[in-house]
Amino acid sequence: MTGPGRRLTQQDIAKMAGVSQTMVSLVLNKRGDAAVRIAPETRERVLRVIKETGYVADPAARRLAEGRNRILGVFTYESVFPTESADFYHPFLGGIEECAEEIGCDLLLFTSARAVSGARRKIFNEESRVRLADGCLLLGRTVDREDLARLLAEGIPFVSVGRRDDAGGPVPYVGADYPAAVRTLVERAVALGHRRLAYVGAGTGGESRADRLRGFHEGVAAGGADGLRGFHEGMAAGGVDGRHLPPEAPLEDLVAAGVTAVFVEEYADCVALARAAGERDMEIPRDLSILTLGAFTRPVQADTDFTGFRIPRREMGHRAVKLLAEVLETGGSPQELLPCELIAGSTLAPAPGM
Repeated sequence: MTGPGRRLTQQDIAKMAGVSQTMVSLVLNKRGDAAVRIAPETRERVLRVIKETGYVADPAARRLAEGRNRILGVFTYESVFPTESADFYHPFLGGIEECAEEIGCDLLLFTSARAVSGARRKIFNEESRVRLADGCLLLGRTVDREDLARLLAEGIPFVSVGRRDDAGGPVPYVGADYPAAVRTLVERAVALGHRRLAYVGAGTGGESRADRLRGFHEGVAAGGADGLRGFHEGMAAGGVDGRHLPPEAPLEDLVAAGVTAVFVEEYADCVALARAAGERDMEIPRDLSILTLGAFTRPVQADTDFTGFRIPRREMGHRAVKLLAEVLETGGSPQELLPCELIAGSTLAPAPGM
């Protein structure tokens, strides 16, 4: 018997069941192989004592035995709450939390990596605690390449939420298939008679932006057969003109270039462009079709149902946890792209004159 207030131990359970402490540990951890066979009656006797005594294994002891903390870290390169970007990141975090609960892991949000003098956050600094977790999930529109290279070099398990280029080796990630989604939108615009298309956005600064612009150029290049009629260094051959304009490009530039369909990287810029068109008595989409290439990352109010696609943010967060669990078990650098769901919207129509 144990004294009042004293926590039962595996040794106590072993004595009550008439077995060794090692046997109790094997039963608790559901182990047993060719080298260590547990007789069914022995397993049942141990489980009966555990049930009768209400014994609960000490979490720290079990984690030490397993060699894992069952804690997954989440490192964010941008502040995710309670900021204006919270709505953008919430689905990712929701998917991460949901899957972590499914596989029985806790989450640890790393917040000690403060940005200094306007610099971006970095995982590794004098206060870095990334090794407290079994593995880490990286979240952010752009990720520090030095961090990625060091994570790979030091063999720290991680998965990026978002496609990442190699950083001294392949980076494990779950991303959205932006090129395929943008190509499909370009194909739909071309099928409706649009021949002069514009991409408004940075197109650089992160893999997701570069992927969108690449999909645009690929779609333009495959969009027709009337010969080359380009007027900008960003255009692509194939009969449909494609122009790459900066985010602040005024509507006048688009009108002067004869653009009839514009593909906009940032949702907020879609709203601004539609408002500018309204001020010029232009009707969307009769006079100009506007297509959005993702969810908003800046606060904006709009009633317009823009044509575009839905980024599978919750699914990406959920799948990233699954992949991190696989990395912890078997290693490797898995890479997956999830399809985006196209949104018909109301801002794509046949080209004027069609």
